[in-house]
Amino acid sequence: MSGPDLPPATAPMTVEALVGRWPTGAEKVELIHGVMVFAGHFDERDLDTARRTYPGRRPVINADGGLEIHPAGPGRPAPLLGDPHHR
Repeated sequence: MSGPDLPPATAPMTVEALVGRWPTGAEKVELIHGVMVFAGHFDERDLDTARRTYPGRRPVINADGGLEIHPAGPGRPAPLLGDPHHR
């Protein structure tokens, strides 16, 4: 859940944040070709949290606003569900 009214990733967890932030705000989770795909509407704050949760992995936001956690490797991975910057 994105929006300017939500706290930064470093803020303590609240009930409101619990239902809107990754990973508890995910609508569903799937494993596709070794990539964890969290359905929902996530933003840069969720990417920061995912980077700290999965060191060495490569999280990205996909075209649907979902969060993908790709295996370790070089560079930025291509989202499985398209790139949100190329809609």
